[in-house]
Amino acid sequence: MNKANKELNNVAEANQLFDLYGGLLTEKKRQFMELYYEEDMSLAEIAEEFNISRAAVHDSLKSAEKSLREYEKKLGLLSGYREREITINKIADEMERLLKENPEAETRILEIKRLLETFTE
Repeated sequence: MNKANKELNNVAEANQLFDLYGGLLTEKKRQFMELYYEEDMSLAEIAEEFNISRAAVHDSLKSAEKSLREYEKKLGLLSGYREREITINKIADEMERLLKENPEAETRILEIKRLLETFTE
């Protein structure tokens, strides 16, 4: 995986972890995460807004990211979500195959599919 893809994956994961565990961070760390990841502000812009050094913003973000990873390690909400999503996709694929083999079961299969979709919303 090249550096750009790895960085994008890290940003995506940080956003997902923040969505799940952001409420457990201190107010300041939560603000910095929102500004950096959601508002796409630079470290310098955040530092200027809070009248602190760029290094202080960087350290706070790294600390927040570390906390988020520790929460995930202990609670496993994101990994559990990913596992459920994989399983639901496999079930949906099997239902599509079953529908092709047994068209008269369409109503029941579509109802099961609708129920599964409630878990991914």
